Amino acid sequence: MTNHDLVAEWIFPGHPDKLCDAIADALVQEAGEFQQRALCALEVAVTRGVAYVTGRLGCDRAEEIDVEALAREAYRSAGYGGDWTPDPGELEVVVNLCRCPLREDEERFRAFSDDQTISVGYACDSPGTNWLPVEQWLAWRTGRRLHRLRDERPELLLGPDGKVIVQLDVGEHEVRVAGFSTSLQQKLEGDSIDLATAVREAVEQELELATTAIAGLVPELPADWQVNGGGNFAVGGPEADNGLCGKKLVVDAYGPRVPIGGGAWSGKDFYKADRAGAISARRLAKAIVLAGAASECTVTLGFFPGDERAR
Repeated sequence: MTNHDLVAEWIFPGHPDKLCDAIADALVQEAGEFQQRALCALEVAVTRGVAYVTGRLGCDRAEEIDVEALAREAYRSAGYGGDWTPDPGELEVVVNLCRCPLREDEERFRAFSDDQTISVGYACDSPGTNWLPVEQWLAWRTGRRLHRLRDERPELLLGPDGKVIVQLDVGEHEVRVAGFSTSLQQKLEGDSIDLATAVREAVEQELELATTAIAGLVPELPADWQVNGGGNFAVGGPEADNGLCGKKLVVDAYGPRVPIGGGAWSGKDFYKADRAGAISARRLAKAIVLAGAASECTVTLGFFPGDERAR
């Protein structure tokens, strides 16, 4: 059997694109509290100390939704404030939304697709990884573990932004980590050697735990190993780069080896075809694998505008 080289990544909540997703989804959740079938089609962009929120927010009492407060809380939850800018309290939130109750024709149309879309769902026979691709699950697990270092090891002086990328060599009987890289935002006065040591220990622990989830996983660190391989990463988040909603769709889904659908999920309510279709496709794929009909399944659903059911 030929070995497969598989790669996946995970992005920290403080990354500019994920900040945008968090703001958009906070608005979707809030609108759903006001009206079950609220219509949300939102876009968010951030750069430096400004967050720009636009799109459609249709629900009862839509004008009462405090967009500015939700945006600032998304920054705060991601870890901004204090020494890490932008400060949520000083964030300029530019709101350019169409906010009003659903019109009668809009409310009736909620049972139908209001746009065209292609939705993809995937599952594989790997209960330990939640039926997700092993490389995607491992990137998610190690990324979340490293993100916790910020609270567990405050002396490392870590910031909210960061990334992880994992490369796996998958053979017939074993899985090995062939490469690993992480970029963690750290103050200039932070100790890079202590950081590298802390990352190594954390990833070693995660690999050992992951042996129960990934059959044949060899819990050894690779020779190709990097922590902040591009140099010091002190300036990050919106201070270093702009962000846009929906740019991390592959990260949010199944990683690069599984095809993605046509549209992003964040900022869209759960009645929109992009999001509802992705959830339905995943459930179908998982049901097929759980039934024993296949060890791996990809489901593709298509919607035309006005469709009541997937094609």
